[in-house]
Amino acid sequence: MQIYDVTVPVHPRMPIYPGDPPVVFEPRLQISKGDPANVSYCGMGTHTGTHIDAPFHFIENGRKLHEIPLNLLVGRARVVEVTARKIDVETLSRLDLGEHIRVLFKTRNSQLWQQETFNPDYVFITPEAAAKLVADGIKLVGIDYLSVEEYGSKTFPTHVELLSNGVVILEGLDLRAVDAGDYELICLPLKLMDSDGAPARVILRG
Repeated sequence: MQIYDVTVPVHPRMPIYPGDPPVVFEPRLQISKGDPANVSYCGMGTHTGTHIDAPFHFIENGRKLHEIPLNLLVGRARVVEVTARKIDVETLSRLDLGEHIRVLFKTRNSQLWQQETFNPDYVFITPEAAAKLVADGIKLVGIDYLSVEEYGSKTFPTHVELLSNGVVILEGLDLRAVDAGDYELICLPLKLMDSDGAPARVILRG
């Protein structure tokens, strides 16, 4: 069984969504300076790199990160490859999601991880497509860049549609080495209490 690490490495030069906190790594203890161990400070936003959006991210009384059941984050998932510039209802009509409740969209976004600056021209999911995913019984939606939302949105309808219906959003995947198909998803976000989201280590087994 092959294991695919679809997690984006976290470092201070990585792209972050505009307005999010920067990534900071600072040594606080260093053996080279006479300290008994190396210890660093790490600072970042809860939506850095590969991360989970909990409903609380956009829904005031929504489920918080630590309240998301692990059985939504671990299990069979289908990776589907999309060449369109946006994922709309028409795009979904051409895809076979089978009986899966977890879908990961592989798009041209994955190539954007080669850039160190944020690129606003990414593939996103339309609100209408989000509503169809909800209607089809999808419980987890993953995409290979920092947002499922069209860049520049002020009301975030795609996020609201998914999160208000209890759908977990998994953003920031790197699917360059993964072919379309069925896999076992293992997604383990940091267990941050009362949080709106958290970075996660995500692997696929297939």
